[in-house]
Amino acid sequence: MEFIKASRGRRFPLVITDPRPVTKVETIWRTAAQAATIGIFVIALGAAVDYSRPILLPIISAFMLAIMLGPLTSLAGRFGVPSVVSAAVLWLLSVAVFYGIIVSLSVPIVDSLDKGPQLAAAIKQKLHLLDRPLSALQDLQKALLPNTPDSTMTFSFISVLRPAVTIVTPAIGQMVIFFGTLFFALLGRRQMRRSMIAFFDGRDARLRTLRILNDVESNLTSYLSVVAVINLGVGIAACAIAFAAGLPNPLAWGVLGFILNFVPYLGALLMELIFFAVGLLSFPTLGQALLAPLAYLAVATLEGHFITPSIMGYRLLLNPLVVFLALVFWSWMWGPIGALLAVPLLIVMLVVINHLFPKDEAPLPS
Repeated sequence: MEFIKASRGRRFPLVITDPRPVTKVETIWRTAAQAATIGIFVIALGAAVDYSRPILLPIISAFMLAIMLGPLTSLAGRFGVPSVVSAAVLWLLSVAVFYGIIVSLSVPIVDSLDKGPQLAAAIKQKLHLLDRPLSALQDLQKALLPNTPDSTMTFSFISVLRPAVTIVTPAIGQMVIFFGTLFFALLGRRQMRRSMIAFFDGRDARLRTLRILNDVESNLTSYLSVVAVINLGVGIAACAIAFAAGLPNPLAWGVLGFILNFVPYLGALLMELIFFAVGLLSFPTLGQALLAPLAYLAVATLEGHFITPSIMGYRLLLNPLVVFLALVFWSWMWGPIGALLAVPLLIVMLVVINHLFPKDEAPLPS
């Protein structure tokens, strides 16, 4: 009782530093009205972007790829290659790359779908250590919600793969929109740039627009080229790990590692989970199933903490927190393709913001 009385008698006053009254209350209401208007606009814009996802997603993806490939069309133009020829060659190369990725990944996916019941039984047998925790969760559910029907927690490999394939594999209409937009964006790149620059009347505005377009193109191209080379090495390492560990389809593992590594943070984690899941199905013991994930963890750690920061640290400075938030937002908005587009869209946004609101450099001491 004495302790309770002493606790009630304690007071924890707020610590406020230099409080100053508001000069005009009308200013607060005006600021609140402006903030509310901006908030309504942002919510409406987010709803519009989410609603128009089937159209915007392939168009934005095509424009991002066209911007990244833009310097190649400029280089071809310097050697006298017509824009139609360069656009057609780059378009055919893009189609060939996408076709190779789909073919290399479709065979193991179809094989896994055919072996769905066997895979589910194998996973349940390998993870028998989780039987007691799962039964404890069921008992807790029954105690808290006694009126709910009795249900067993089962794992269906097909129920996991089918939604994933449905999300990752784009629809035929979206593929047509993507490749059509990509071809015409490559073909009319110069004309679009001129139209965007000529849209503004003042000389300063046109120069600012030209600088923004050049910086967006150079930064995206630098990002794509450097990250593609790094991810190619990661894909080769994933292929070697799968071959050394005895996993099926090492080439598919290499392609999957190359693609998923374009997604910061989550790509490596997803690759680890897939390595572990397939290892459970392919090997008789849990220790053997952990060999490939641990080896890939070492590769991902070396790439993420040493190789990529040393190569891109001074060329493309991005705040890790901002990258993670952009990844979360675009993954929530547009799914897996949004995760691939998160960093390119962030680069475009940062370039535009830095041009419109440049930071004043602090004067160096004499």
